[in-house]
Amino acid sequence: MPTIKLLLISLSITSLTFTTKSEEPRQLVIRSQKITSGPKNHFFGYIGHVQNIPWSGDGKYILALRSGFQDRMPGPNDPADIVLIDTQQRYSVKKIDQTSAWNPQQGTMLYWNPESPKTQFFFNDRDNKTGKVFCVLFDIVKGKRLKEYRYQNTPIGNSGVAQKGGHFLGINYARMARLRPVTGYKGTHDWTVGQKYPKDDGIFKVRTNDDTKSLLISFHDLEIKLKEIYKNDKIPSLFINHTLWNREDDRIFFFARGGWNGIGKEKKINQAFVMNSDGSKLKPLSKHIGGHPEWGYDGKMIGRIGNDQVIFDTNSQRVIGSIGTPSIFPNPEGDIALSPDGKWFVNGYKNKKKRENYYVIYNIKDGSHVRTKGFDIGKWISGDLRQDPSPCWNRDSNKILVPGLSDNGKSRQLFILDIKSN
Repeated sequence: MPTIKLLLISLSITSLTFTTKSEEPRQLVIRSQKITSGPKNHFFGYIGHVQNIPWSGDGKYILALRSGFQDRMPGPNDPADIVLIDTQQRYSVKKIDQTSAWNPQQGTMLYWNPESPKTQFFFNDRDNKTGKVFCVLFDIVKGKRLKEYRYQNTPIGNSGVAQKGGHFLGINYARMARLRPVTGYKGTHDWTVGQKYPKDDGIFKVRTNDDTKSLLISFHDLEIKLKEIYKNDKIPSLFINHTLWNREDDRIFFFARGGWNGIGKEKKINQAFVMNSDGSKLKPLSKHIGGHPEWGYDGKMIGRIGNDQVIFDTNSQRVIGSIGTPSIFPNPEGDIALSPDGKWFVNGYKNKKKRENYYVIYNIKDGSHVRTKGFDIGKWISGDLRQDPSPCWNRDSNKILVPGLSDNGKSRQLFILDIKSN
């Protein structure tokens, strides 16, 4: 494999091509600006892969959460504020709602609605009486919730909005709270307690305009598939995470996982799957792509294998190239995101010794790249309360929202990386 194989993506041709470097690397300069302040914590919460963009469609607002603590997992009585940060008014912060379904690593799954990105967004919440999770569609002009997607028998929250809109995927965050607390909502209602592979839980698909819901794949279906892979091994209780629509919205990636709670001697399962967006043609990936993989175009994904930031073709089930080199990306398993225009790639990774997060920003066409200064994460280097890098692009593909601690280290705040090139 050549040292560098570059990913050439144009806005007019939605395909993934590899080419040799044809341009001289440009000089990149990164300007960092802290846009929020304490004493309360401000964070977006999730990685900006699959075009999960904190900025509104017109770039005026940045969505975020605000909480009064960072030293414990939130429970039913610990709501977080949902705020708009005004980019045109010196990043002033305004509370517009609150949620009781959130965690430090994934926030409340904030997503601007692709069908109305200037004014509407999705987030998760819970019913404080029943503990049942649901997804909300909010309109900032009307200043109210337009819809609450409540399902009494199978209460689910949003786990990923289709990149072109019209649907979101839903999962059982209460089950996650049992089996992988860092990604779940503590104290919510789980209808699958005592079931390892329920037939009425898995990945749901919700049509946003009429609330129609269908079960794409169940844990029972996944257990059957996993038995084919793990043969005589016992399959532990399963949960699902990172349900990612591809850019064409015709395919979905996800991890089926089990044995992550450290109880007993269960085999740890971490199997990636892809399927069509209607639930058909479920297929396990032949190679494990580490980290939090990102979709490119035409069935291609970016992730880690060994020391390389690789391109994996989910159609042929082969590694077909790489981005950069191990010296450029010292931790290819970091949080990664491809810019909306497909021309830039960011890898955020952690240096545990220095207690800092770093970001490598890479131009896919000419190979120019830059590594940022370290962003302080203090003692939050691991565990359920860890401060992940979670970089998020803006819509113009020239700014990245990242988290870090305040100057006094007492609160989590948001920073913008502004990319300048000569």
